[in-house]
Amino acid sequence: MKPGATVVIAGAGQGGFQVATSLRERGHAGPVILIGDEPGLPYQRPPLSKSFLLHPETQIELRPHSFYERRHIALRHTRVASIDRSTRRVHLTDGNTLAYDHLVLATGARNRIPPIEGITLDGIVQLRTQDDAARLRTRLPTASHLAIIGAGFIGMEVAAAAAKTGITTTVIEALHRPMARAVSMATSTHVADLHRAQGTTLCLGRTVIRLDGDHTGAVTGVRLHDGSRVPADLVVVGVGVAPAVELATDAGIDVGDGIRVDAFLSTSDPHISAIGDCAEFPNSHTGSRTRLESIQNAVDQARCLAARLTGTPTAYTAVPWFWTEQFSTKLQIAGLGQGHDESTVLGDPATGSFSVLLFKDGLLAGVESVNAPADHIAARRLLACGKPLRREETAADGFSLPQWAGRHRRSQDPTAAAHDQDDARGAFTRR
Repeated sequence: MKPGATVVIAGAGQGGFQVATSLRERGHAGPVILIGDEPGLPYQRPPLSKSFLLHPETQIELRPHSFYERRHIALRHTRVASIDRSTRRVHLTDGNTLAYDHLVLATGARNRIPPIEGITLDGIVQLRTQDDAARLRTRLPTASHLAIIGAGFIGMEVAAAAAKTGITTTVIEALHRPMARAVSMATSTHVADLHRAQGTTLCLGRTVIRLDGDHTGAVTGVRLHDGSRVPADLVVVGVGVAPAVELATDAGIDVGDGIRVDAFLSTSDPHISAIGDCAEFPNSHTGSRTRLESIQNAVDQARCLAARLTGTPTAYTAVPWFWTEQFSTKLQIAGLGQGHDESTVLGDPATGSFSVLLFKDGLLAGVESVNAPADHIAARRLLACGKPLRREETAADGFSLPQWAGRHRRSQDPTAAAHDQDDARGAFTRR
């Protein structure tokens, strides 16, 4: 891309923001236009289901307005309606058009809305945006019974926040354990126990067939497939998201489970790239194509893309990692352990600090660390460097993941040991 090229970024979430920021950090001097359809400044989404629900003063903006002015990043509060690839222009919903030399699709994902009778009743809330979180925060103090449909990360984080308000809370999940698609049985069990200890009711292995309402159109309860009914005057629906791929589809760009990109994050059109929740990319850690719903994935891909656009192309190979905070517990996940065939627990879950090592075909594929930041850092290093850890090696008396990772790291890099303690301390604060 030429030095003075115009880069248009569709999507002002954390990924889009990071592309714009990284382009300036890497010296790109051409116009950078960041387009987002929400009012205000780009913000962090993770606090929306946690501290932002309880504390209105929580600051979630990524940077103040002056940051964009100093870096000459143009913020446009509108939305890209369509892409004209032949002329390299985007048409906006405000009626304007913009020319681009390179277009970045950072359109993210949108909440899935289940086809349930009564889904439009008053008192039923989705949680994706700052406005969604603000509406939920306003309703929580006046509600008496909260029902949460979906026991994924968002549903369980909202349940943890709600428990602090004293509201009666029930979580309804079609699968038989919370966060079943993302974590192991051992971690699911620990999370379930945490929530039950705080008074939350978990209705697992049950599906919703209808939402009941009164004569005013307000929700009054949730009907389940087994004939039972959960009373509720406030319902949060969190049953997953779908990638926002419509722009790409309409423009004739290849789409699978997301906008298909190569290892350098380029779409089937060399003048258009895609990152974040909307992008399906070749995952070097699994050998298959993957779409990840993760802030860190979006940020890492943004930095990788900015490097390519400014003349330093490198394939995207970052280790996936995720985190969630519920009550006083922080769960950090490194790698992708779904489909694992063996696991080992390090530490004692009864103490509230442990890690679950997940293996596929005898090799480490992922690590779930509960209040164990040193294990998390070690896991990310091991997975990044490709040093195989075999299941049988963890059976040695006194096995320690940080020590094992440190020995192998120092054998390759004599300066690495000096960074170990700093990394472990930072594991609880990095986002």
